[in-house]
Amino acid sequence: MVHVLSSRILLRPTDPERSRAFYGEQLGLSVYREFGTGPERGTVYFLGGGFLEVSGRSDAPSSPAARLWLQVEDVTAAGEELRARGVEIVRPPVREPWGLVEMWISDPDGTPIVLVEIPPDHPLRYRPGM
Repeated sequence: MVHVLSSRILLRPTDPERSRAFYGEQLGLSVYREFGTGPERGTVYFLGGGFLEVSGRSDAPSSPAARLWLQVEDVTAAGEELRARGVEIVRPPVREPWGLVEMWISDPDGTPIVLVEIPPDHPLRYRPGM
């Protein structure tokens, strides 16, 4: 078995500065580390239990099949904060048939981002014996 010590999602944006502004300023992710110099330098952001690295440059946006799933405490409050920072809400918060509350946004290259709230009554919060 592979023993994974750490993990991260790698994005190669078409415009690195624009993507760093989105993830750092508009989405408000905290920086874990930065490396390299110049416009294509790397920035690694904290993503809860993982990391998001924005580095290098791509000639074309990432496949829309790739998505980011970010759990937040209150998706409605997150949406209000993001809207105030100029982030377009692709789909407002909706309680899905599977019980999660999801709101959709996308990064400057169109990478879909799902912000998820797990309601108190959802089975993901149930812990037998607690």
